Amino acid sequence: MSNRNLTVMILIALVVFVGSRSIYVIKETERGVLLKFGEVVNPNIQPGLHFKVPFVNNVRKFDGRVLTVDSQPEPFFTQEKKALIVDSYAKFKVSDTQKFYTATNGEEARAMGLLAQRINDGLRNEVAVRTIQEVVSGERDQLMLRLADSLRDVVNAELGVELVDVRVKQIDLPRDVSESVYQRMNAEREKEAREHRAQGQELAEGIRAAADREVTVIAANAYRDAQLVRGEGDAIATNTYAEAFNRDPEFYSFTRSLKAYQEAFQGQGDVLLLQPDSEFFRYLKDSSGGK
Repeated sequence: MSNRNLTVMILIALVVFVGSRSIYVIKETERGVLLKFGEVVNPNIQPGLHFKVPFVNNVRKFDGRVLTVDSQPEPFFTQEKKALIVDSYAKFKVSDTQKFYTATNGEEARAMGLLAQRINDGLRNEVAVRTIQEVVSGERDQLMLRLADSLRDVVNAELGVELVDVRVKQIDLPRDVSESVYQRMNAEREKEAREHRAQGQELAEGIRAAADREVTVIAANAYRDAQLVRGEGDAIATNTYAEAFNRDPEFYSFTRSLKAYQEAFQGQGDVLLLQPDSEFFRYLKDSSGGK
């Protein structure tokens, strides 16, 4: 290979290398700053194809989408000096690339760490002026809104990021406190259960006593009504017998005697001892019943 061809190849390689170092692309999801010897000369590079001077200019790219910083659970003390373990997260995005680069050197991890620290400080201040009840349920949403409003201008001015939202994922009590709270809650529930059982037993006894009383009253009324009906029936029967007897006393006496004969002779015994002049044989001696 001749020296001329070698020189041409070296020049082509040098041109390709310089060209590759001179062209850069900013995507729609990215934000970027153009540096000149480490100094920001273009803080807001628009998406698209751009050129730079090799070895003079440098480009730093940042994610322009909404990012999430997940803080580690931290202990905070409420107004009653009770400890709570609060786990939170925040949504943010880069709003001022020059300020973001200056404050964090363009490192997302560092920006997340600084933002998480400020969120924890804000949470500590907000939790310190509230009770456990207010933090857990009563004013939880208000706490998040106030925290986001108070931090939004601060992080924008210091870090160059826009705070989109701050949320609490979970609020727990410390392990030792949780155990004591659980035991107290368990004791309260057992006490409440005993009270409900006692009230239920008292109510059951009252219902049972009322039912027994009602059964007794119903049975007494039924017995009274039955006796009245039976008495009326006996009266009607007695009256019927009396009327029948008064119509034909001799016939009534005759049928009574026949019934007595039937009952007396239906037994298995064949001996019957009676006086000859007994009334029992009245109609056997004389069909007319005369004495």
